[in-house]
Amino acid sequence: MSFWKKGRKNLNKANNSRVNLIIAIIFLSAALIVFKLFFLQVVNYGLYRDLAANQHQIFSLLEPERGRIFIQNDSQSAASNLYPLATNKNFYQLFAVPKSVKEADKIAGQLYLFFKQAQAEKEVDELLAREEDGKLQAQIDLLGELNHEANRAKAKEIIANWKKLQADKQYGEIRQARRAAEILARQTDITNKYLKKLKKPDDVYEPLEQKVEETILKNFYLAVSQPAENITLGDLAIENNSLFIINHGKKKELAIAGMGFSEKSYRYYPEESIGSNLLGFVGFSGDKQQGRYGLEEYFEQELAGKPGSIKVERDAAGKAIIIDDRVYQKPESGVDLILTINRSIQFMACKKLNEAVARHGADGGSVIIMEPKTGAILAMCSSPDYDANNYQDVKNIKILVNPAIFSQYEPGSIFKIITMAMALDQEKVTPQTTYVDTGKVVIDKYTIENSDRLANGEQSMIQVLDKSLNTGAIFAMRRIGPDLFADYVKRFGFGEKTGFESEGESKGSIKNLIKKPVRELNAATASFGQGIAVTALQMISAFQTIANKGVLMKPYAVKEIVKPDGSRIVTYPTPVRSVISEKAATLVGGMMADVVENGHGKRAAVPGYWVGGKTGTAQVPKADGRGYELNNHIGSFAGFAPIDDPRFVMLVRIDHPRDVDWAESSAAPLFGELASYMLNYWHVPKERAVSSGKK
Repeated sequence: MSFWKKGRKNLNKANNSRVNLIIAIIFLSAALIVFKLFFLQVVNYGLYRDLAANQHQIFSLLEPERGRIFIQNDSQSAASNLYPLATNKNFYQLFAVPKSVKEADKIAGQLYLFFKQAQAEKEVDELLAREEDGKLQAQIDLLGELNHEANRAKAKEIIANWKKLQADKQYGEIRQARRAAEILARQTDITNKYLKKLKKPDDVYEPLEQKVEETILKNFYLAVSQPAENITLGDLAIENNSLFIINHGKKKELAIAGMGFSEKSYRYYPEESIGSNLLGFVGFSGDKQQGRYGLEEYFEQELAGKPGSIKVERDAAGKAIIIDDRVYQKPESGVDLILTINRSIQFMACKKLNEAVARHGADGGSVIIMEPKTGAILAMCSSPDYDANNYQDVKNIKILVNPAIFSQYEPGSIFKIITMAMALDQEKVTPQTTYVDTGKVVIDKYTIENSDRLANGEQSMIQVLDKSLNTGAIFAMRRIGPDLFADYVKRFGFGEKTGFESEGESKGSIKNLIKKPVRELNAATASFGQGIAVTALQMISAFQTIANKGVLMKPYAVKEIVKPDGSRIVTYPTPVRSVISEKAATLVGGMMADVVENGHGKRAAVPGYWVGGKTGTAQVPKADGRGYELNNHIGSFAGFAPIDDPRFVMLVRIDHPRDVDWAESSAAPLFGELASYMLNYWHVPKERAVSSGKK
């Protein structure tokens, strides 16, 4: 009996273990289910809610329309007195479905011809031009300084021989053969890149070209498909991202196997490069279009607007069902900007600047034209500029910035006007005050000479400006003292940003004049525009102060901001401060007129008008900050007209002109051309007799 009892006891024990195991498994499973439910319904609630919603809802962001930028037009009609400098336009994106492409070689060849050939040829021409310029410059650099007459004559001989070589028929044939070879190499490389995209097996989408004009798209399709009918562009129409031939009432789709296109709105600049440095452009940050540089970046938030959204239900087939609980948030368009820029003046300024830069073989240049009484910018141009529609083609990022407000440079002798205005304001000199010019001044064992290396004897303050004497500028500075001179420099706005509405403005540098007491040597060099750094905008603002009876105005380019609801925010002229007296401004204005009549500014004159201004030929500091570069200078001219009641104040700057040494031969003539244009454009009455030139 004991055996059976013992066996039953062991059996009960085993059964209990099995029951406990089953119970444990059940509890663990329940715990896992609870945990899973908690994870799904609490932790990842948002994710699965959205996934579920996507099965029966459609949600889409609605892009707002970017605000436009307008400038002043010439039309007298109120309806057309504005012209769009930046607007929006629908273009087409061209893409391939590689697995369906049947004529990859033909398509690749046409893609090159329509979208890359012109750019490839331009790049080859630029490459050859750089090579030739480099060889020529290398020969000239071997001469050393061109300050010596013999070296200048030799340089001219080298240039003449180089031009003669370029005109040689055999040289031309060699160059053309080199050009053809370079273009063929680029064509082969570009075509192969297209083929690599077009021949990807099983690929269902490959973007090829963006921002394709409608006319180019139609011509491309005609070239590739070659329809049997005699089709013209007028027979083609685009509907729902498909191209159709519509002829005699018949409608037939014109398609290319494996190719397609879609429509998209892009930023569009009708004037292309005109004002591009001021405007900036709209580029891409990922998939989002965003303003870059200039006004486009500065006003990005206002111009971009606010996106909207739409959410609707969908049926089992995935089609939208318009019902009452549809959620729709309307996108808010961006604001429009109306600029103070005058279209005709802007166009002429940019055109003449580019011509002058090319004529002098210069690195670049800038022109700013301002309304003296308000500070409104009428034109702002820089060279080199770029086509804002094709900003991606710019190889040197420096071209994208606006040098008129960004580039700092030593102003040179145009700063003598500012120094003279200070001394006149303090009544420490008059235009007739004289001093004895010995040709040099020694300060702290440093010798400062006139640019002409001459001792001119007794000279008046008028002659100081006419002859651009460094010693005379130092004399005027000494009359008021280094510390007060430095205070005036700050009051004229140097060493601080003007607050102009654009990205990238520099504040210049007057660090040598900040710490008191100011070292006399630093004040002396600054008096004729060395040892300090300014921007072109700061420099023209200082001359605007003189033209505006001594009152500095804040420069601005945005006249109005127009909101989507039609309400307007108007910019009113803003006085910054009174810098010099009206009397001092009038006196220095008269002295500037004498510079144009009798001094180095003769080529800035406009027959029939009193024009005032000053030349400046500034040296360029070396990159390491020690001394100045050889054979490199910046020529500038600043002034206004008519003297008694100025309609404009203008600054012209030419960087590193290679065929002339002084600003009177580079910047002054350009100033004169533009001044003549504006005075005639505004029909300003002549105020003096025009000489016939006959005796």
